[in-house]
Amino acid sequence: MTRSLPPEYYQELEELQAVDFVLVELTLYLDTHPDDANAINQFNQYAQYKKQIEANFESKYGPLFQYGNSYSDENWGWGKGPWPWQV
Repeated sequence: MTRSLPPEYYQELEELQAVDFVLVELTLYLDTHPDDANAINQFNQYAQYKKQIEANFESKYGPLFQYGNSYSDENWGWGKGPWPWQV
């Protein structure tokens, strides 16, 4: 049984996906332009922003990743879903 999720869940998940897209694109760009200081700064800003929004998301809805990237409180919440790929 999947619990009902608020619209903010989907908005925040979409924001995470958008930031991941930016980071992938900047990574590809930097692979061919490793001396572009502006792109490096943008990458670092987005990487920091991603950590912030991931922590915020996980504090509200539970872990995004099971394999050591997310912490658990005293209640193991990984199996409670919905998992990000289920929405």
